[in-house]
Amino acid sequence: MPGLSFDDDEAPAAGLVAKGQAGDNAAPLTISEISSLLKRTVEDRFGFVRLRGELSGVKRAASGHLYCCLKDEGAVIDGVMWRTGAQRLAFVPEDGLEVVASGKLTTYPGRSKYQIVIESMEIAGEGALLALLEKTRRRLEAEGLFASERKRALPYLPRVIGVVTSPTGAVIRDILHRLEDRFPVRVLVWPVLVQGRGAEQQIAQAIDGFSRLDGTGPVPRPDLLIVARGGGSIEDLWSFNEEIVVRAIANSTIPTVSAVGHETDTTLADYAADRRAPTPTAAAEMAVPVLRDLANALDELGLRQRKCALRPVQLGRERLEARVARMPKPEALAASAAQKLDELGERLRRGLADRAGRARDRLQADAAALSAPLLRARLQAAQRELITTRLQPALLTRALQERRERLAAIARLAEQLHPERPLQRGYAMVLDAGGRAVTSSTAARKEPALMLKFRDGTLDVAPGTAGRSARPKAGSPSATQPKLL
Repeated sequence: MPGLSFDDDEAPAAGLVAKGQAGDNAAPLTISEISSLLKRTVEDRFGFVRLRGELSGVKRAASGHLYCCLKDEGAVIDGVMWRTGAQRLAFVPEDGLEVVASGKLTTYPGRSKYQIVIESMEIAGEGALLALLEKTRRRLEAEGLFASERKRALPYLPRVIGVVTSPTGAVIRDILHRLEDRFPVRVLVWPVLVQGRGAEQQIAQAIDGFSRLDGTGPVPRPDLLIVARGGGSIEDLWSFNEEIVVRAIANSTIPTVSAVGHETDTTLADYAADRRAPTPTAAAEMAVPVLRDLANALDELGLRQRKCALRPVQLGRERLEARVARMPKPEALAASAAQKLDELGERLRRGLADRAGRARDRLQADAAALSAPLLRARLQAAQRELITTRLQPALLTRALQERRERLAAIARLAEQLHPERPLQRGYAMVLDAGGRAVTSSTAARKEPALMLKFRDGTLDVAPGTAGRSARPKAGSPSATQPKLL
């Protein structure tokens, strides 16, 4: 019992069986009783403490409770944070992170250990927060989320721009005002919290929601995405350093511009985005060109196009004028030809006159041969020669006999090739209803009725048997001696 002490000489002698002594009021305690006394004593004495240390062995149970250890250079204490408190944490606890934990000390009788029940947990200073940021950055960079080959080019003229930001801040007004000044486009705003508990989930859900739009519904799919927030401390911008937001930006199917904070502020969202804007206003300037500048550029291009179209015509006109100037006069080109034409005309005139003179002389020389008595004498001589000429009958009869023999040979050949000649030898002809010969089985199948013509008459064939195969059986006389023609 407290307050009792025994000198060595007065200490009770140890016996084999525990027995009560006279005046002894210190009854033995059970283990559970002493554990309860220790638990009440520790909780009463240390009902609220704040501990600073490094997290170690962090794990989250299936029930949602968080278990960890807090340590420094010389000691370690276990810690537990119930599910309701763990859900309110503004950061993800990791091993090696220095934190300040607030709660109460208690004991765990099951293991005879004391521990702290953590009610709230904060990162121990900005240095620890920056260390956590750098650790997360290296881990995500190792996964390739910040690789340059993942970066996509921004569309030059987006028709629809999606903005993920707070709907009540000055950021959205700055973006809309800048877009209105430069190039008015349609803007879709997904309102989210940009700091505080639950902000990172809302930002990630907004980015994923824009990516899931397919453009077939009433809400169009954005061509460009801007994730924006105004300036602030590192704690204010911490939502954009959360892994869930970084992965959402990296997995976005829409080109994304990160415009978080001022020019000197840098978050992990800036590394994952396709482009980083120093301010939200600069993001709007990156998103669209200046309409006035674009119109001036189009006018200049149109002027250059017209000049380019007219330049070949102008150059052709100049070349044509230069060539025309170098060409000789038409009179000079035709002078030699005209002189030659005059010379040939004179020669033609003289040649025609000479030829007419020679023809006149020849006609006068032949005039005697063309006299009427001479022509009449020649006609009478020709008549006498015709009268004395006699035809020889042998010439006519020989030619007639040759043609008669050729005709007889053709008649004999026609008799041998007559289509009914084979009927005398036992063959038959297949005729259709009109009496025309049928020469193929395909044509025979198409006829409604057939006739077989023999030497001594015809035989009608029933229509039902017209399509049957006429193939003879093996071994029959008709197999070796066909009778159909």
